[in-house]
Amino acid sequence: MRSRTLIHCLSALAAGISLSSFAASNPATDTTSTHNKAVLQQLPFADKQAFTDAERGFVAQLPDGRVTNEDGSIAWDMSEYDFLKKEDAPDTVNPSLWRQARLNAIHGLFKVTDGMYQVRGMDLANMTIVEGDSGLIIIDPLLSPSTAQAGLELYYQNRPEKPVVAVLYTHNHVDHWGGVKGVINEADVKAGKVKVYAPMGFMEHAVSENVIAGNAMSRRATYQFGAMLPPGERGHVDTGLGKALSKGGETTLIAPTDTVPDDATLTIDGLEVQFQMAHGTEAESEMMMYFPKFKVLDTGEITSQHMHNVYTIRGAAVRDASAWSHYIDVALERFGDETDVLIGQHHWPVWSQEETKRFLAVQRDMYKYIHDQSVRMINKGYLPGDIAEELKLPESLDQQWYARGYYGTLSHNAKAIYQRYMGWYDANPANLNPLPPEQNATKLVEYMGGADAVIEQANKDYDKGEYRWVATVMNQVVFADPRNKAARELGANALEQLGYQAEAGTWRGAYLMGAMELREGSQPRTVGSLSPDVMQALETGMFFDLMAVRLDAEKAADKHLVINWQITDTQENYRLNLEHSTLTYRAETQDDAAHAGVAMTRETLNQILLRQTSFPDAVKAGQIKLTGDPKAFFGLLQMIEIPEADFGIIEPRS
Repeated sequence: MRSRTLIHCLSALAAGISLSSFAASNPATDTTSTHNKAVLQQLPFADKQAFTDAERGFVAQLPDGRVTNEDGSIAWDMSEYDFLKKEDAPDTVNPSLWRQARLNAIHGLFKVTDGMYQVRGMDLANMTIVEGDSGLIIIDPLLSPSTAQAGLELYYQNRPEKPVVAVLYTHNHVDHWGGVKGVINEADVKAGKVKVYAPMGFMEHAVSENVIAGNAMSRRATYQFGAMLPPGERGHVDTGLGKALSKGGETTLIAPTDTVPDDATLTIDGLEVQFQMAHGTEAESEMMMYFPKFKVLDTGEITSQHMHNVYTIRGAAVRDASAWSHYIDVALERFGDETDVLIGQHHWPVWSQEETKRFLAVQRDMYKYIHDQSVRMINKGYLPGDIAEELKLPESLDQQWYARGYYGTLSHNAKAIYQRYMGWYDANPANLNPLPPEQNATKLVEYMGGADAVIEQANKDYDKGEYRWVATVMNQVVFADPRNKAARELGANALEQLGYQAEAGTWRGAYLMGAMELREGSQPRTVGSLSPDVMQALETGMFFDLMAVRLDAEKAADKHLVINWQITDTQENYRLNLEHSTLTYRAETQDDAAHAGVAMTRETLNQILLRQTSFPDAVKAGQIKLTGDPKAFFGLLQMIEIPEADFGIIEPRS
């Protein structure tokens, strides 16, 4: 989820969706049933150790597994997943994913060791609670204030009530900090009663990653997380990384009071904590930590009980798998012989020194293997699809449950390695400048004898269980004619079966969301962009970058505007220049010959970005002072577009 302000959008979206209107889906076909039964013979399902590990240390859980928001809406409801209590997977779920889903359904408060507890299965991530000399140290206060508060209250029901004296953010993904105001408040932080620790670069990356391309990432993330699928055997079962996204209202953020120096050792409320940085891997700003008193290593999200994403299918920069492997090895070398328990900020612990070292070695070698073997195949001329199809993990990794692709997959991670080194172009000139998707689809369907002929043949292939091909060719027919109901339904049927077969929660979500939208059309989303806390942390320059990528080039053609922009309360000065249909800016400067000048407070800008007011209304209210030619300022605003939130994915954009 990267900074994942988009995850907040999805959690807000899910809170307002009625799932009862979704059309009924098909059962598993014989082909899918056979495929899923075969998985039972391919993996060591007799190994139940993970269930023992996940249940160990259980203290208590919410009686109904439900968390409510202040307004009475549901923030979290594990009862929706009661269908997972059955041990045997239905035909509509890959047994391996079913196993992971059942593990992620184990929820409540758990004791790691004397003085350390975890709240698990009450949001996408875990919240770790450490007992210091005078109070509590909380690591990663979840995605939502409601779930974070409920987790802390569950702890207080079973342990002495001490104040929270410190919060640690392991990295910049919002599911690890968005609930912070559920456990502390800003007044106590400003008064020095609570310290907030984070790695270098945390604030920059916590708010920046999804600002520029956030609209597209948010739309695509509805597919990755299956955000609009109802829980059930034919719907949502798990994300792989955790059960689901909480629906706890606005994301909150309190800026760190202390930046942790690289690989430092700090004493926090009487506890020695040894930090290990891992920047530029799973997140741009990330750290692990070791507690000598407890002999516990917390790897944050650098390790998890599955294969993580080298590339996330919602869209983001490709991660460095080689560096990721390196930092796991550093942790193994530095802390392996001293660790009795390994915990992470997702999933369940590893409970012994021997198993910790084995677990770290497998995770290290998994990411390095994917990197090295993909590059080896790149250098032999293999293309992304070739690599994804042919690359297999060695049995020593493949048979480890915590190397299975429940969130990332070997297929799309291998393609990511290609992308990181080689980009989108495969060097074949025929692919250098192909027709755009709709034109390509129209010609392809024409060459294949027309839509009716294609659908007739595809129905035969569907009956043979060739769902990958059917999904591909029906996509061509739909892009050639989005109104073709037969193509939409057959494509949905194929995607549905692929979803039932998928081992990755992310792939299941994508396939089933695609099937749903083929049948029902894209679902309207009415969510905001950034929460007030995140907005306050957004640098002003990022706002101008956002304006620049939303500039309608045609409207800006032949225009030249220079605008001085002042943020009065923070004493920031900018010079905006519109020229060649391009908007650029310079900080700490003004132009005496500017066409217009704009002056406002940062609070006014925040209100505009949060759609609590608008530029024209703020001008009328006197919140914005204009000098020079007002038409220059308003002319620029008229060139800025707001992209549609629900553009087509499984069908053409319009």
